[in-house]
Amino acid sequence: MPAAPQSANKGTGAEAHPAKRMTFAVIKTGGKQYKVAANDVLKIEKLEAEAGTIVTFDQVLLVGDENGTTVGAPLVEGALVAAEFIDTKKQKTVIILKKNRRHNYRRRNGHRQLLSTVRITEILIGGAQPTIAARAQLAQPANDAVTDAPAKKAAPKAKAAATADTEAKTPAKKAPAKKAAPKADQE
Repeated sequence: MPAAPQSANKGTGAEAHPAKRMTFAVIKTGGKQYKVAANDVLKIEKLEAEAGTIVTFDQVLLVGDENGTTVGAPLVEGALVAAEFIDTKKQKTVIILKKNRRHNYRRRNGHRQLLSTVRITEILIGGAQPTIAARAQLAQPANDAVTDAPAKKAAPKAKAAATADTEAKTPAKKAPAKKAAPKADQE
């Protein structure tokens, strides 16, 4: 069957939104390949980074936009994908169950893989460097955490003083009640 003429696709894709570029890339990280575009949120194998920092993926296998695609052999020369590191969490538990019939053999185990969440910020071609820096907002909460730390240390002293006041107000414990005399044998 012949391909549809260009006029049949009019009004779809990049023509409908000229300001929006349809750039995508295929990157390789953690032994897996991901097709990504700007503002995509991905869960990938664990990365060592802090929240809010910019991470780059230099293993770009393919880059495409409205002008066409560039396939690397094996990597696209000068291509780079920048992403904002969001956080690292464990995924849902995967249950591993081993069983041998008629041998009373059952083993059950669980595994939770660490996954990092990243938001793709930009796809760069031709050796360009990332233009988006780490957000300055993250420096402010770090300063707030420092001011909270001394307050936590002061709280136990206040608690100790409060318990000393309550001990002074409470009366001394009463002596335990006497046991009832054993009943006489009724005849």
